[in-house]
Amino acid sequence: MNLLAFAGRRLAGAAVLLVLLSAAVFAVTDVLPGDAVSAVAGVDASAAQRADVRAGLGLDRPAAERYAAWAADAVRGDLGHGFVGERPVTGVLATRLPNSLLLAGLTLAVTAPLATLLGLWTGLRGGGTADRVVSTGAQVLAAIPEFVVAALLVAVLAVWAGVLPRVSVVPLGGTPLDAPRALVLPVLTLSAVGLAVATRLLRVSVADAAATPYCEAARLGGVRGIRLAVRHVLPNAAGPAVQALTLTTGALVGSAVVVENVFDYPGIGRELQLAVAARDVPMVQGIATALVAVMLLVLLLGDVCARLIGTREGHGR
Repeated sequence: MNLLAFAGRRLAGAAVLLVLLSAAVFAVTDVLPGDAVSAVAGVDASAAQRADVRAGLGLDRPAAERYAAWAADAVRGDLGHGFVGERPVTGVLATRLPNSLLLAGLTLAVTAPLATLLGLWTGLRGGGTADRVVSTGAQVLAAIPEFVVAALLVAVLAVWAGVLPRVSVVPLGGTPLDAPRALVLPVLTLSAVGLAVATRLLRVSVADAAATPYCEAARLGGVRGIRLAVRHVLPNAAGPAVQALTLTTGALVGSAVVVENVFDYPGIGRELQLAVAARDVPMVQGIATALVAVMLLVLLLGDVCARLIGTREGHGR
């Protein structure tokens, strides 16, 4: 199968998965206790007022009918308006999603090179002291929930040392780039979580590459150290390494939702939490679908890049 056909097949699968996941998000949101009527009508509204609000929001229609109408509009690029405040979902995405992508980009800029170095260092020293120390540390760090890592960093860097703000205070109407210090703690938290995951995955990729007959022959030929890593191990581990970093990026999407809420960061994860609390179904549906689409796109690009690297390696040999 050529690369174009491979990408098309993956894209078709991603599209089907996106539809299924958006339907699952809608179903889960629909069965949660409470709804947006209380937030819109107020807690003191009468039964008649609540019924009018429910009809105005379309919540009196069957769930399947509401989802079908939403999906038809979404195909045309219209994700609707939120129940609370009647904000357009696309407008919220346009405002908040870039902030989350900035956070993810900075996290990857920190995580990718460090994870690559640690993965090489430990993968080439399988069973050694360095491998055991780093692997154990990564395993422990990966087991710690994101909010605990965030709390520890706040306690040390914000409360004890006082060098960073506890929350991501961004100027009104500005972006996180207008307050760079607001990015430090969220990036450090996500980097710690991402580094633990990526290092373990890359270590396995490097160890597998180093054990191939191709690398064993190079080692018997006297190739050692950096030369072995750069000329022989990295090219063989490149495909799995790309997939490992892709999986790490996907994991960061879920972690970012937690971290953004801990630091009150003005990203899409924070908006999602507020929408869930308000049972704002259109906002939850639009944001969750956008996050799923971003994650599926990242996975698709990772698969295509890994396939491209594998194809070139096969031709090169």
